[in-house]
Amino acid sequence: MNDNEDAIEPTVFIVIGRVWNEGEEGEGDSMEIHALLTAPDDDSAVRKTLEALAAQGYAEAELDQIGVMDGEPDDAIYEGAYQDALSGNVAIITFNDDE
Repeated sequence: MNDNEDAIEPTVFIVIGRVWNEGEEGEGDSMEIHALLTAPDDDSAVRKTLEALAAQGYAEAELDQIGVMDGEPDDAIYEGAYQDALSGNVAIITFNDDE
């Protein structure tokens, strides 16, 4: 039996949502986030994302979408985050709305 044939790439989830800093919960300026992480299922991915956001000091989060990455992304914004996720970290990308 060849070990390479049995190697399964971990599932990398992408979770999309918004976060607020302390004192701005549910109102004011939110920041869009994309989180990339590995997890055994959707529920675990959501829980790990919320824990990582809380550890970074965000007071509130609304998670809108969850999906599975279909291989390594081509977009440079996600390349490092994808590798971090494969390493077992929760990679959080923030987007500021400068309107």
